[in-house]
Amino acid sequence: MISKVLIANRGEIALRIARTCRELGIATVAAHSAEDRDSAVVRFADESVQIGPGPAKSSYLSIPALIEAARARTADAIHPGYGFLSENADFAEVCELEGITFIGPTAEVMGRLGDKSSARAIMLDAGLPLLPGSRDALTGAQEAKQLADDIGYPVIIKAVAGGGGRGMAVVRDPDDFDRAFARTRANAQAVFRDGRLYVERYLDSARHVEIQVLGDARGQVVHLGARDCSLQRRHQKLVEESPAPRLDPGIVAEMGDAAVRGARAADYTGAGTFEFLVDGDGRYYFMEVNCRLQVEHPVTEMVTGIDLVREQLRVAAGQPLGYTQDDVQHRGVAIECRLNAEDPARDFAPTPGTLTSCVLPGGPFVRVDTHIEHGYRIPAHYDSLLAKLIVWAPDRDAALAKMRRALAETQIDGAGVSTTAAFLGELLDHPRVRAAEHDTALIGTLTPVA
Repeated sequence: MISKVLIANRGEIALRIARTCRELGIATVAAHSAEDRDSAVVRFADESVQIGPGPAKSSYLSIPALIEAARARTADAIHPGYGFLSENADFAEVCELEGITFIGPTAEVMGRLGDKSSARAIMLDAGLPLLPGSRDALTGAQEAKQLADDIGYPVIIKAVAGGGGRGMAVVRDPDDFDRAFARTRANAQAVFRDGRLYVERYLDSARHVEIQVLGDARGQVVHLGARDCSLQRRHQKLVEESPAPRLDPGIVAEMGDAAVRGARAADYTGAGTFEFLVDGDGRYYFMEVNCRLQVEHPVTEMVTGIDLVREQLRVAAGQPLGYTQDDVQHRGVAIECRLNAEDPARDFAPTPGTLTSCVLPGGPFVRVDTHIEHGYRIPAHYDSLLAKLIVWAPDRDAALAKMRRALAETQIDGAGVSTTAAFLGELLDHPRVRAAEHDTALIGTLTPVA
């Protein structure tokens, strides 16, 4: 079994990983920037090590600093969390070369699935349905424009190395294609250091549904059901729930089987997510694989009772899953709201500052994953996520009521600090959300609260 884990991340996910490690008797090392030296995970972990200054490129994104930290603290494993280097195949490969267990899929698998063009080809060969588009990366604007004209508008241009809602552009007018292609390629090169793109048909009114999978090194793969992640702005999720509401159980079963088939085709190990778009007729299309823990993993944990970080650690240590698909049971409904330090009235602009009040909700079946407290200083260097509010109830109406109550209880204030709490409360009251008739376009039609 793994004896000591270096947590190569920050914020709520670093603390969440450390907690499961402690339950398993695994020692932890909190790798932190100078900005986070007083953070909750630094206080909670068994050891800590500073890996660089505040900016992520010099700390949480520095592979040499993280490897050196693991060596210095004799950690035999690294958990990357989500974001930062969690889907970086080079990081996974360096860990393998250094004899450090990377808690995630192998570098080879991550490289093939992280390349969206390669992932599409693997899934197409495995029989998963894809939207019309390019199988391989496109070499130039002329070839891409011809493909877009052939499949019909609107289309979406995506970076082959993209992820997290970045590196994409929707094009509705053929006259706008060349400019959008050039802009997206430049952005992809700047952000991901890889300017390759692909094009596929864009669905205006679609649901974003994902399937959680777990696989071990012995070829056993199971799925843990579906999550609906359709409530998002600029491709960034705000609310997630499991099971996906108003989705035919037969379709969910098909999607689950497809995800398992795809995971096996890719030799996937650990926790991963297969993302799909579902149109108004119930047809589903593969989008991509996330080779890491998802921000929204708690909703799956709440309805299945399975600790996904625990399973990641067990699989990384070479242990089998220990259960089959028939053993996976789902109970009730779980909903997660992402509480961000953003101002909805200013197009969700980040609002760093120091918290003068921090009251978080409680009560039966309310879970709060967070790292903040009274006096916490929200840094400008990182993602604006402050907390994840997760609730469970026997049915969806009760879960919505519980989440509205939890949001109303939440009080996070500070000079210049705004949060998305009030906006999320209004969003859950929207008739289309209450009726589970929402799609990925809904938030773009709303007027943010002042």
